[in-house]
Amino acid sequence: MLTRLSLRLRIFLFFAFLAMASSILAIAGLALGYSRLGEAHALSAFVIAGVIAVLAIFALTTWVWVLFDENVAKPVERLAAEMRARAHADVEGEIDHGEAKFLGDLGSAAAAVASNLTETRNAMALAVGRETARLTTEKTRLETLLAEMPDGVLFCTPDHRIALYNGHCRDILGETEAVGLGRSVMGLLKPGPIEQAYARLVDGEAEDGTDLLVTTRAGARLLEARMRLLRLEGQETETPGYVLTLRDLTTDLATHAERAHLFDTFLDGVKDTLPDLPEGMARDRLATLTEETDRRKAPTDTQWWPMEALSARDLGTALSTRLTRKGLSLDNALGDTGVRCDGFAITRLLERLALEWSGIGGKDLSLRIVAEAPDHVVLSLEAAGDAPAKAEVADWLETPLSPGLTRFSGRDVLTSHGTRLLPEPAGPGHAALRLRLPLADPKPPVPSRVVLYDFELLNAAIPDDLAAAALRDLSYVIFDTETTGLNPQVDEICQIAAVRVVNGRLVDGERFDMLVNPGRKIPAASTAVHHITDAMVADAVDVSEAIERFHAFADGSVLVAHNAPFDMSFLRRREREIGKRFDQPILDTVLCSAILYGQSAEHTLDALSTRLGVSIPDEARHTAIGDAIGTGEAFRKMIPMLEAAELPNLGALIQAFDRHTRLIEHLN
Repeated sequence: MLTRLSLRLRIFLFFAFLAMASSILAIAGLALGYSRLGEAHALSAFVIAGVIAVLAIFALTTWVWVLFDENVAKPVERLAAEMRARAHADVEGEIDHGEAKFLGDLGSAAAAVASNLTETRNAMALAVGRETARLTTEKTRLETLLAEMPDGVLFCTPDHRIALYNGHCRDILGETEAVGLGRSVMGLLKPGPIEQAYARLVDGEAEDGTDLLVTTRAGARLLEARMRLLRLEGQETETPGYVLTLRDLTTDLATHAERAHLFDTFLDGVKDTLPDLPEGMARDRLATLTEETDRRKAPTDTQWWPMEALSARDLGTALSTRLTRKGLSLDNALGDTGVRCDGFAITRLLERLALEWSGIGGKDLSLRIVAEAPDHVVLSLEAAGDAPAKAEVADWLETPLSPGLTRFSGRDVLTSHGTRLLPEPAGPGHAALRLRLPLADPKPPVPSRVVLYDFELLNAAIPDDLAAAALRDLSYVIFDTETTGLNPQVDEICQIAAVRVVNGRLVDGERFDMLVNPGRKIPAASTAVHHITDAMVADAVDVSEAIERFHAFADGSVLVAHNAPFDMSFLRRREREIGKRFDQPILDTVLCSAILYGQSAEHTLDALSTRLGVSIPDEARHTAIGDAIGTGEAFRKMIPMLEAAELPNLGALIQAFDRHTRLIEHLN
């Protein structure tokens, strides 16, 4: 409870208690003395003595309290207020600690703390200002880059609201008023393909991204889109947003469809006139040309239209959803078989067929998939009743599928997929319309598409004389090799890997990692170290090609390695063979370690990593890429240490290396 009182009041109460306690003790002592004396005439003398003693105690205590209050309590409160003002009110300036002369070093210490706080705050403000300016500049550059992209770009939230878009979106979507931040993308594009693609990505069916075809809400434009999830570190929601890139295919596809239609019409006209031509060389020549044109045209019919790999189940679900909205039910019996097609066009075609068929009496619609051959499957739209006549099916196929593509009909869908629609019986009392589609090829693993940038390079000016270049301004390639042995004269490289350091940071997306066929057996002793076997390198590139490709990766950068002379000896043996030289500066992290820690310290990569807090997993140690990453992290941390050791540029560091050449000779 006393802590709620001010410091001065607590000190006052302490001295008041001290005065009262002293007075009580003085009175008690006089009373005891009077009782022992036992003489009545002495009472007045004891009373006078007691009054004088109490007054003296109170006077002395008050005087001491006043001095204490003026020279201790008040200065402490003032110091506290001054420090509180500097801590919470951004007050600057030195603290006047002249009144705190009786507080020992407390006043000067408080002034030093306040001064350091002000300096730190100002330095932090400058750093924040510089970083804010840098981020603002990068943001402006990225905005400019985004604005100049030829494709439309939309950043959408998990509930499909627009969080970012570029100017091309307005041109592509053609709905200037409808495009806006916070608005639903479903108001601009048909929801079905967007929802299906998003569900596939969230469920993990497509690891990196997925391609889709989608129309604008009114169906006037057909767009090719790619969707990628935005999985960001520290995001609060489990469900991520996504990026949607859009490209307008309407004009290109309509033009191609028109051209294909005209060409087919012309070719059919030529075929129709052939029987009426007189027999002879000209007729035979024209027939041969027509057949050759048909043969060469067939493969191109399926290449111009954008296709995507889809699950047949997704096709069935999309079709069932569209038919349900129009009052029809569909028994969807499609599995997870992957097919390669335009999901939008095939769904629209099947929808048109189902609606037309049900209009002439088709009942109990179902959609099934039949594996007919190793490279394709058959989608079978079945119904109770007789199969529609071929003439009716032909009429259905001539109708445009979308208002925005007046020349793109069901027939064009079949042509673009290189397939036909066949009405066939499907058991007692049932018929089917069957459509062949190719199976989707299994996709090879695709490396994650990352965007690599460092806008500081736009402002960096590396001097012509590299020796004068600051260490932190240079671009480095940190590399490591694994070899068949330790003799550079007879052994060969069996793996080479490298990473890049730019502006003091390791660039994750720029790595070089390659197994190499050394052209000789790898000894068991070497395999025990790096775990590379003859079988692993049997189909790898040869040493010369690997070194030539590494030279291209490292061109224009300073080379860095741990015990660089050993690795460089393997590279330089092949310089004449590949017709290129490694003539850039070469730095050695062994020598950097010797400069910083002294020659007597241990300079192995493990010891250096331990000192610098760099962790190399056991499974990555003694692999070229693992050691290159570890060396890169260590070197990146040594750059500011070398600068602090008065080695600010490349020339000074290389001169310092000369003092430690014996260490390298000893290691090799």
